[in-house]
Amino acid sequence: MTKNQALLDLEIDRNVLADDETLAIVAQALRTCLREGDKKTLRAFVDSQEPADIATILDTLEAAEALAAMRHVDLYEQAQIFGYLDPEYQIELSDLMGRRELARLMSAMSHDERVDLFKHLDPVAREAVLPGLAKAERDDLRKLASYPEDTAGSIMTSDYATLTPDMTAKEAIEALRNQALDAETVYQAYIIDEERQLVGVISLRDLIVARANARVRNLMDTNPVFIRAEADREEAAQIISRYDLIALPVINGGDKLVGIVTQDDAMDVQEQEATTDFHKVGTVSGLKANVRDASIFVLYRARIVWLVLLVFGNIFSGAGIAFFEDTIAAHLALLFFLPLLIASGGNAGAQSATLMVRALATGDVRMSDWASVLGREFATALLLGLTMAAAVSLIGVLRAGPDIALVVALSMVAIVLVGAMIGMSLPFVLSRLKLDPATASAPLVTSIADVTGVLIYFTIATQVLAMQAM
Repeated sequence: MTKNQALLDLEIDRNVLADDETLAIVAQALRTCLREGDKKTLRAFVDSQEPADIATILDTLEAAEALAAMRHVDLYEQAQIFGYLDPEYQIELSDLMGRRELARLMSAMSHDERVDLFKHLDPVAREAVLPGLAKAERDDLRKLASYPEDTAGSIMTSDYATLTPDMTAKEAIEALRNQALDAETVYQAYIIDEERQLVGVISLRDLIVARANARVRNLMDTNPVFIRAEADREEAAQIISRYDLIALPVINGGDKLVGIVTQDDAMDVQEQEATTDFHKVGTVSGLKANVRDASIFVLYRARIVWLVLLVFGNIFSGAGIAFFEDTIAAHLALLFFLPLLIASGGNAGAQSATLMVRALATGDVRMSDWASVLGREFATALLLGLTMAAAVSLIGVLRAGPDIALVVALSMVAIVLVGAMIGMSLPFVLSRLKLDPATASAPLVTSIADVTGVLIYFTIATQVLAMQAM
């Protein structure tokens, strides 16, 4: 056993994905194997790992080193590993490959991963790689690449298994056996007629348990769940999740089957959409690259617009304070409680907005539920406000006396109540306007709650303290 093999075996036993330190050790061992030309150890190491794990390790190497390592495995394994790499890293590797090498790799990739890579290539690279592909592959690539981004068609694959209604169960199983190497999945097969229109769907299990001479038309589900190619890709992911599907058939305007969206692609879509929503909640927009690889300028551009807008929004808070200058001058103790009250309203609003944005995104809440949700949120916010008012009123008495304590308690209830109503209602309003509810982010809700909180606090203070003075 070579020194390199012993080291790699040790790290395999310890789980190569355990931590950054382990990854660094394995990466260094791979570099040593590459430098010494130890092909046997490299091959043994790759064979012992899952493609996704190999991709994680290669991601810690320089692009040239990762490409050199990939060249020690067969083309099919290269395609599997390549599909797990981040798009930005795929482009780095593609730029280092010759066009023939890249074309061979793309030919071995699954149809959906191939088109994803093709879309990320620059126009010159696209034209250079196309001649290296077979005509059927070029036609399929152009067809899949023609669908607009964020549609179901843009994430579908044409690697699917089809049957005809007149086949027997025995013939159908044999047909699936012949298609298995090229199909993304054979656990679900799609029944099409002479016009390639989708007429049914059948599971491999149903075929196996059926009598050998039973006709597919008598076994298939004639009311399959499907989606149109132009529909939103998030809708495709939601349908797959709702009906627990292995894959979702996609049809075009003529009701012809053009592809399927698989469960793993749906999971990728949900992850991307969740990331986008998280960014919007934090008022970060247009961040495509991951945080680790994004440049300073990209991070700056993604955050500056909203921050500047919120700065100008907060000017209204200052204007509100200036408007009540006389009240503040007569009762300076009011300023002590201002940050506490404003923060409470913003926090309550941010909580409500987060709950509503997520509920709308998952379909737990619909626009028709607005009235009932509003009533429940009002009652919840009232209880929260009363509890927080009780907590802060004691501080008010000790710090500024019973008059200010009463103002602070009343203001706390009103501010928390209004903040929660704003946070709950804004996602519904944005949905009604056909805008993304995630735009009702915590910073936006907090800024609005700040302005209203200032006005509520000093209005109550002015009225209550005036009455106490009479």
